[in-house]
This record gives sequence, structure tokens and C-alpha cells, in this order.
Amino acid sequence: MAAAKVGDTLPQIALTAPDGAPVSPAQFAGQKLVLFFYPKDDTPGCTTENKDFSELAAEFAEAGTALLGISKDPPARHQKFIAKYDLTAPLASDAAEHGLSDALGFWGEKQNYGRTYMGMVRSTVLVDAAGRIARVWSPVKVKGHAAEVLEAAKAL
Repeated sequence: MAAAKVGDTLPQIALTAPDGAPVSPAQFAGQKLVLFFYPKDDTPGCTTENKDFSELAAEFAEAGTALLGISKDPPARHQKFIAKYDLTAPLASDAAEHGLSDALGFWGEKQNYGRTYMGMVRSTVLVDAAGRIARVWSPVKVKGHAAEVLEAAKAL
């Protein structure tokens, strides 16, 4: 799929909340939105990233910016992950083939220790109140990333 670009309209592709309810980008209309895509619940980098966004959740809210962490993990796994680390940044599952991560170009071929496989490219998208992509970070380095995204959200 084509990579997400600044100025693109965020695709309206439904995701699934940890409780099984549908979550759509349209639910965030009229406010800024940060979508952070990560590979897998309860792995070191993904845990750090989710904790960092959770620690800054109140500041994102003050900046009029909603948060949503997205992986291909099933909703039940998200529930366990949230409970284990007391995460406050909402999560959603993008398990469907041709989901939002596919549409934005964040699901693709990866390599690790000589093995090639399909996986989530750690990426973040900042969406403005009109539903247009204002900034894209891909791939993402976890350290300091949530704070950098917060500053960009405040400036938007």
C-alpha cells in the first residue's frame, strides 16, 4: 500500500476496542488525534512506548488531542496488556486484513536476524481536527518519541 503522506485524509477504516466494540477514526472528528502503531503487546519496546504515551495522556488531552495505540493483537490480549501495565492510552486492534495499518503503509515486510516476515512498522500519525494527516513518523525510535509527538500536537 501507499505510505501515509502529510495532507492525506485519514482513511475511515474501523478498528476493534479491547471490549470488542468498533472504533472508527470518525469518532474523533473535530479534535486532533495521534495514532501510534506498534508491533506487539507486552514486548520491551512496545511496552515502553505505551507507557510513555500513557504517562503523557493528560497532557495530550489538555492539548485537545486524542490518543489511540494500534497493533494487530486481538482485543483480549490488549485487555491483559492494559491491566498488566495500568495503561491509560486507549488501544485498538487492527487485526483485519486490509486494515488501517495496511492502508497507511505501516504493515509490511520486515527483517530480523536474517528472517523475513510481515509485521507492523512502528509508526505514528498526527491527524488535525479536520481529519487530515498533519505529521508522520515512520519508522519510530521509542526513546523520547511520545514527548516529541506531544510537542507537535501542541504546535498544531
